[in-house]
Amino acid sequence: MGFNFQKLPANTLVGASWSTFKGVCDGRKVDKKYKGKYRFTKLICRILSSINFIENRRYKKRLGNTKLNDSPLFIIGHWRSGTTFVHNVFACDKQFGYTTTYQTVFPFMMFTIKWFFKKMAALAMPAKREADNMELNTDQPQEEEFALSNMSPYSFYNFWIFPQSTEEYRSKYLLFETITEEEKASFKECYERLVKTSVWDTKGKRYLSKNPPHTGRIKFLLEMFPNAKFIYLVRNPYTVLESTRNFFSKTIQPLKLQDYSMEELDKDILETYTRLYNRYEADKSLIPEGNLVELRFEDFEADPFGKTKEIYEKLSLGGWDEAKDAIEAYIGKKKGHKKNAYKYKPETVELVDKHWGYALKQWNYNLENKD
Repeated sequence: MGFNFQKLPANTLVGASWSTFKGVCDGRKVDKKYKGKYRFTKLICRILSSINFIENRRYKKRLGNTKLNDSPLFIIGHWRSGTTFVHNVFACDKQFGYTTTYQTVFPFMMFTIKWFFKKMAALAMPAKREADNMELNTDQPQEEEFALSNMSPYSFYNFWIFPQSTEEYRSKYLLFETITEEEKASFKECYERLVKTSVWDTKGKRYLSKNPPHTGRIKFLLEMFPNAKFIYLVRNPYTVLESTRNFFSKTIQPLKLQDYSMEELDKDILETYTRLYNRYEADKSLIPEGNLVELRFEDFEADPFGKTKEIYEKLSLGGWDEAKDAIEAYIGKKKGHKKNAYKYKPETVELVDKHWGYALKQWNYNLENKD
């Protein structure tokens, strides 16, 4: 853990394919103060991507004809809604394969000298996530959008790099409102590869996904996986705003190639929450009966073992008896985990009440049950 993530000389596009790098960066303005980071990232990406043809050949040989399990489990909900903890709990079940933190940085280094790049990733990675003090290492389950942003120029997480284009990325690649059919087909191809590689790499049988952007892609996911299962999490919006601001601001600093103010960040968080919430509410009826569980994270957190068992039963996941001991051990190990504490400023309360009142009402949240 030798580097300060906030001061890395390059951003995560070092692990992108060359076509992705060009698709993300070509035609975009790089602000003057980030030119050095951009050039260094471009250089490293160009060097590493030169061996992608070997990786592509090995992928096709090993997994190209593999069939996908049609009932993966998707954990969705807005960022900072408890999806990480729930993801880690379900990842204790060996039936599930998942995308690892290493794979999100180097998705095209899974079959070629992986041991070397894994050590590189470990050096650049902090021991804990700054946003919430959760443990972090290269083998842990991670949200796959970070990998997709290195595999495809059509990922919402391109907004980390070029935050001035957040609205474009939100409409096109978070909500799929203005995405072209060609872009969607390309994204689907990348996602199939990611899922196949993830399940193979972690020796699972069905894919376990934790990816907040998928909250806006229900229709797309069901086209790929008609029998997909979903866990939708909500959390007190006062906590979500504070926590998302903290997470986004710390994540965007070492990745961005454009200036982006806190005022712009707040505006985009408020807009994204509403658009994502409404998209999910409009599309959730497409999910087959018995394939969706909705719950408040606070309820899960109060009884994680009991709620996990309940979810297994409601979604007919199978494998509970084989997984319950590992799940119970993980939950026991996490008791006493120190979460970040949030003290809400009057302006935070005002923003949530003004912009997200519908969520407060629907899920019966208020300042008294903010924790």
